[in-house]
Amino acid sequence: MQLNFLRITMLLIFLFCFTPYSKGEPVQPLKPKNPLVSKRGFNHEHRSVTIYHYGRGGEEYWVFEPSSPKPKKAPLVVFIHGWLAMDPKIYGAWIDHIVKRRNIVIFPRYQAHALAQAKTFTPNALKAVKNAFLTLQSEKEHVKPDLSRVAFVGHSAGGIIAANLAALAKKKGLPVPRAVMCIAPGITWNKWKRMNIPLVNLKAIPEDVLLLAVVGDKDTVVKDIDAKRIFRESVRVPGQNKNYITLISDDHGVPPLVADHFTPSAPDPQYRCPRNKTGKIKTIKSLGKYKFNKSILKDKPVRKKRRRRSIKERRTIDALDYYGLWKLFDGLTDAAFFKKNSKFALGNTREQRFMGTWSDGTPVKELVVRKNP
Repeated sequence: MQLNFLRITMLLIFLFCFTPYSKGEPVQPLKPKNPLVSKRGFNHEHRSVTIYHYGRGGEEYWVFEPSSPKPKKAPLVVFIHGWLAMDPKIYGAWIDHIVKRRNIVIFPRYQAHALAQAKTFTPNALKAVKNAFLTLQSEKEHVKPDLSRVAFVGHSAGGIIAANLAALAKKKGLPVPRAVMCIAPGITWNKWKRMNIPLVNLKAIPEDVLLLAVVGDKDTVVKDIDAKRIFRESVRVPGQNKNYITLISDDHGVPPLVADHFTPSAPDPQYRCPRNKTGKIKTIKSLGKYKFNKSILKDKPVRKKRRRRSIKERRTIDALDYYGLWKLFDGLTDAAFFKKNSKFALGNTREQRFMGTWSDGTPVKELVVRKNP
């Protein structure tokens, strides 16, 4: 009798702990069907992207240009990768989105290898970006850059470099950016000094730049130390031109939204770019097949006991991208380049904070916007 009772008890425990979510479990918001930011929202103006490759070592760079149709001129975005994230495919879906909204993207590989010294990162990026500007202006086949409409966006180590380039632009002969977005920037404070990336004097960032410093509430890699430094030390930029933003994790549904250091990654295998060729590499006509959040439910059961997601699972495209980082950068560049849609990026507005809704109608936890972190 006792043995049967024990077996039944163990069976109930197993069913409780390992039963998959029911079909009624809410799932994440999908990509918005309607334009999120007016005409320059998730409705793309171009159907394909042409990729070019130039340079070697720490001065290597890729150029991504809109095509189908090919414009004569377009704004310019310098997209700066994180530590050891040198392959554009890691951010491929986001790059694809930016380019198809009619922007040229320069992707400098400032880090030649894993042992490269951090103090070389900003000088390498500076040289690569300057070379890219010259290439775009001198070679006839390229879409011409509109140097009056330039933006810098960087993740992790790239967030520090983006801030550095914004401060150095005028002195070093780069076009001064109109918009700068630093996502999970770091690190300037590690006890291993070789890994610290020097932060230049940010007082040189001009007052008319629009600036966002963005962190995730679950980022244990770089935390929020350097994001606060960038926000506070860019003293010439007035409060109405900059915001400090925290992405908030939300486990209301499946898979959970985790705002950690890997949030900006948006992998697309089509953006794996060969390095053995100079000039035009290929034209991408359609998006790759992402492991998007809803497919996780179909591919394998999600256990009721919540667990920490693996790095591979965290590197997916989800609401933290569409409604978070992508929306913020779209709104920031629209405001800086065309004086519209600032409510999607600045001012602690409802549109800026909104993160979509779960499939059961529950709002995803909003962004937290602060003027004085």
